[in-house]
Amino acid sequence: MKCQGGGSFPDEVVIQILSRLPIKSLFRARTVCKLWHRLLSEDYFVHLYNEESVRNSMVVVEVSESLDSVPTFICVDRSRGVSEFSLDFLNDRVKVRASCNGLLCCSSIPDKGVHYVCNPVTREFRLIPRRERSMNRFHPDGEPTLVGLACDLHARTFSFVLAGYHRTFGHRPDGTFICFVYDSGSNKWRRIVSFQDDHFTHMSRNQVVFVNGALHWLTGSSSYVLVLDLRYDVWRKMSLPEQVSCGAGTRAYLLELDGGLSIIQISEGWMIIWALKDYEMENWQVVDKISLRCIRGLVPGIFPISQTSEYLFLATHKQVLVYQRKSRVWKEMYSVKNGSMLPLWFSAHAFRSTIFSCK
Repeated sequence: MKCQGGGSFPDEVVIQILSRLPIKSLFRARTVCKLWHRLLSEDYFVHLYNEESVRNSMVVVEVSESLDSVPTFICVDRSRGVSEFSLDFLNDRVKVRASCNGLLCCSSIPDKGVHYVCNPVTREFRLIPRRERSMNRFHPDGEPTLVGLACDLHARTFSFVLAGYHRTFGHRPDGTFICFVYDSGSNKWRRIVSFQDDHFTHMSRNQVVFVNGALHWLTGSSSYVLVLDLRYDVWRKMSLPEQVSCGAGTRAYLLELDGGLSIIQISEGWMIIWALKDYEMENWQVVDKISLRCIRGLVPGIFPISQTSEYLFLATHKQVLVYQRKSRVWKEMYSVKNGSMLPLWFSAHAFRSTIFSCK
């Protein structure tokens, strides 16, 4: 293929081909010639590439062999397999708290209260400025109940959210739920005060979903979805299908599905996938029902992590599995060889590669 005038293909064809490359190959392609560099730098291509990446959901997992060892981060891709990546460019020991549209929110382990938002593929990051200190703190143990990351690919901005029950020093918590929102566009924090009476499991905290300009968390009782609308800075509750209940042997998880909300309900023998077809009317529909007979022994310790309309990633204590929804075939994508201090599902997050600068 020629890069200068008289090329074999029109620019649009070249763009469509390049938009399907892995992002690391894409950066190498920018150095091939001036034409490719110009095409790959245009807003049209960035938008097209990010739209394509939405269809290729992956899983990011932290693997720690011991409490003192440096954790290893792996990315599990259905088509490209497993690859390691590093967050060493942060020059800190961190844990991943949230993921959204190619960005990761990381918290410093040794320096409490220090947070980063980074793109692990481009190795760009932003150190989130500390908010002004006040005479209150998160309860318990100074840790926020909820951490969220909302990355708007069209506006090219992101919001970082810390929310939790607060108490003033010397007083008991009074049920006040305080939320701090950092906006990358203004580089400022804002504060939202409300009253909530919810609890959350580790997985419901991890699986925060950003759609329709809002962040969504499934409550620990799986009775409803707690929604933070970032456009109006208000909290509200979203109802779930009546059939979704967490009785004995039944669990529910909140995931994204092709740009919308999805509930995955797991019982002893079946996994039912619900999709929110009408966001305003809160109309949920069953889109798939999957038999778990082939992995019966893994069911008690299996957790869905990310999905598309074509496949579903799940994690167990030592494995990452993918389920092909059309062929109804299960496949092991990754297995811990030497053991891990924590189950893989404990630190697994949905991920996708995007061209997004967080600086």
